[in-house]
Formats: sequence, C-alpha cells, structure tokens
Amino acid sequence: MNPDVKAIEHVVRDAEELQSDVAGFTGLLTEEVSLVNFIGIRLRGRDKVREAMAKALRTPLKDVLTRNELLDVTFLRPDVAIAGLIKHVNDGRTGALTFVLVKEDGTWRIALAQTTPVLTS
Repeated sequence: MNPDVKAIEHVVRDAEELQSDVAGFTGLLTEEVSLVNFIGIRLRGRDKVREAMAKALRTPLKDVLTRNELLDVTFLRPDVAIAGLIKHVNDGRTGALTFVLVKEDGTWRIALAQTTPVLTS
C-alpha cells in the first residue's frame, strides 16, 4: 500500500480518537486550517479551533462522539490530498466529511475539514 495513503488513514483515525483532546486534535491541523463544522460554523486557524473546541468540551457537546469512515483518498499533488469520509454521529446523524490534507515537513496535516449533514428520508 502507498505509504502516504497509510499516513492519511492514520490522521483520519487520530482525528476520531482525539476528538475530545484539544491539544491532540489541533496538533493534526495546519496553522491556517479552515474548519466548517456540522452546523455550518466556520473557524479559521488552529488557535480559533483550539478555542472553540475547548469551549464546546465544557458543554453537553462533550458527549457527542463521532466515528469517521474513510471512503477514498485522491492526490492532487504528491503533497496535497483530498480524503472523502462519512461522519457517523452517536446521536444518529450522518455527515459527508471532506479533509484536504497537506504534507508539511514529511507529516500529513489537515488544512481543511468540511462537514455537510446528510439528510435521510
């Protein structure tokens, strides 16, 4: 298997495992990350994500857990990839999650995370 795909799979797994660990999760991000969460709140920069995440974990949102299912990885360049995922929320919601990852100094980091709710009828 492509070692970059394995590294990206590891980032996806870490993002799931560290969802309640502010320092751990934000360590997976680029400094200028753009993050759009499930309800459409847009955050720009690692510090803003750190702030918002710390605040959210002091509310009932701390009990909302997700599982990420990696569907595919597409390389735009050797150091830029798009990961398509499905986000499964423990309250029954599902989201289409997209990561844009960049390879910085040999380490893959999330430069963009966008979640769009998936509506089911």
